[in-house]
Amino acid sequence: MHDNDSSAHMIDCDAAATMIEPLTELVLRAGEAILAVNRCAMTIEGKADGSPVTEADLAADQIIARGLRELAPDIPVLSEERTGSARPPYRGSFFLIDPLDGTKEFVAGRAEFTVNLALVTQGTPLLGIVGAPAMGLIWRGIVGRGAERMRLAGGRLGVLEPIHTRPMPRHGEPWVAAVSRSHGDRASEAFIARRPNAVREQLGSAVKFGRLAEGSVDLYPRLAPTSEWDVAAGHAVVTAAGGRITAPDGGVLKYGQGRDGGFIVPGFIAWGDPSAADAH
Repeated sequence: MHDNDSSAHMIDCDAAATMIEPLTELVLRAGEAILAVNRCAMTIEGKADGSPVTEADLAADQIIARGLRELAPDIPVLSEERTGSARPPYRGSFFLIDPLDGTKEFVAGRAEFTVNLALVTQGTPLLGIVGAPAMGLIWRGIVGRGAERMRLAGGRLGVLEPIHTRPMPRHGEPWVAAVSRSHGDRASEAFIARRPNAVREQLGSAVKFGRLAEGSVDLYPRLAPTSEWDVAAGHAVVTAAGGRITAPDGGVLKYGQGRDGGFIVPGFIAWGDPSAADAH
């Protein structure tokens, strides 16, 4: 395992830009491996926290792990499927991976599952890629360089479309909140209810971040604990697209610190319009 206390391996915007194409290819290949698994015949096991893990999770994880070793052997990797080897805190740059986000959606036969890959530098997501293989979409971005959506055609990367978050509708006008299909919570619902005329769009996995980044959704609150690998890639994509991710109190989210022996985000609010976050 690499020395995570060293800041020698730092990836900045320029270096991230040289890596985004091969990283996107890794996400694409991991998605193909997931789609190749027969959901009707696959093995489903339970992890210690009760969440499911399938052979699709593990296949995607192996592809990404192998690719990152070749592409960036000096950068540590934290994957949901290999947390046992994690040695926080991560002080320089590291990759934060969820090889199959939305396993419940995948097992249920729905299309809303994703491959999440983030590059985090000094605790802040810098690059994010969210691939939704069954939807034929990839959202990606580098903070400070913009974000884009890619449509997949015939298993290859197709048209690139620049994307941007949209302004929050004026108070009293209809607005769209992304809500979890499988992990709803009362605090998030209460937060949404405080602003009138909400239209709730149920979505699974990190697809919610993609829809926010492309301007289809205005807000995505998650005021219950979740894992860092569920959030980091979407955090980078939304920020690159002009939005903002905050802690529930408006503070800054940091990743890879290993607080309390885990990698948990206690809650967050993903804002399409940063001025709405300022007014909160």
